[in-house]
Amino acid sequence: MIAARDAQRPVSISAAPYDGHAFPVLCDSMAACGVRFVEPAFIVGYTEPFDETMFSDANARQYRRWLEASGLGCHAFSSHIDLGRSDAVAVFTRRMEFAASLGARVINTNAALRANAARFHANIAPLARRAAALGMVIGLENPGNGEDNLINDAQEGLALIRALDLESVRLNYDPGNTVSHRPGRIDATADALLALPGCAHFHVKDVRRSDAGWRFTPPGQGEIDYETIMPALAGKANLPFAIELPLRMHRLRNAQPVRAPQPIPLPEIEAAISACLAYVGRWMACSG
Repeated sequence: MIAARDAQRPVSISAAPYDGHAFPVLCDSMAACGVRFVEPAFIVGYTEPFDETMFSDANARQYRRWLEASGLGCHAFSSHIDLGRSDAVAVFTRRMEFAASLGARVINTNAALRANAARFHANIAPLARRAAALGMVIGLENPGNGEDNLINDAQEGLALIRALDLESVRLNYDPGNTVSHRPGRIDATADALLALPGCAHFHVKDVRRSDAGWRFTPPGQGEIDYETIMPALAGKANLPFAIELPLRMHRLRNAQPVRAPQPIPLPEIEAAISACLAYVGRWMACSG
């Protein structure tokens, strides 16, 4: 049953399945599917190529117009970088400002490769201060590419945010990443439940393994036990989440991402989104 308290919970659909389609096309398509919130995604190597000029004030105004024209909101924004990079403060600050101008209250990113730990700890305090000034939270996301990170699982993520003790830095846990990041070593379902208390946002993403690697599926059609996760997520009434379905992308057996040469046709995307909304709607309102 859908609880009345869920009516105002921001439930987003990630822009990931629309990789390669123009943003206004994406907005109109999502609106036609009954989506209320979009989570834009700008991730090097995972989405269409872009550079830092993308995050200009002029582009922010244009994106706001497109969102408003389609009646969509933006609560979360994905723009992953390694926060241990030497240029991370400047680069991620501009991305936070862009996201905030669209209305986002959460910006999701990776933490850092473990080799970059020292610079991450130097960078995170000024980034957290800027996030707080913008009324935002940085959601540190567990990766899926198999490379040793400061957050490889829920326990490491919770320990990190406790050690940082920064109100504007929390977790954005993604069970679909755990499956490929530590295959056979971590129970993604149990890890997701463990992570929930530290989350400011959550990614509902399912995945199915094959001999070639990993393909993403609507929730409930992969190997993650969302029949267990969704009731727990529904019980966290104040925790927003996004359904993420990177249809154009798959992961090789070594967990590295590969994008298909062409965008996925809109009818296929819309059918998948409808399946996602129907599944999640069993526990909470996510459209209308």
